[in-house]
Amino acid sequence: MLKQGCVLCCIAPSISSPIPGMPKGKPAGVRCIQLNDDNLCKIFGDPSRPAVCAEFTATIDVCSDTNEQALILITELEASTS
Repeated sequence: MLKQGCVLCCIAPSISSPIPGMPKGKPAGVRCIQLNDDNLCKIFGDPSRPAVCAEFTATIDVCSDTNEQALILITELEASTS
């Protein structure tokens, strides 16, 4: 089962938009600086949160059934859009 707090969408893909604390965005494979120790977004609902993050919806076709599969799928999506 996909573990609650998976947050692979906050680690695997690159984010080109500025993020507070990461003014040049976030490279692929790097943990977002805005993830707290409980794997929650510190800027959730804040207008400074990048639109790509706010618009992302964790769906089975992106996240699959396990964290391992999610990592593979999100990494493949990242590679195909780079």
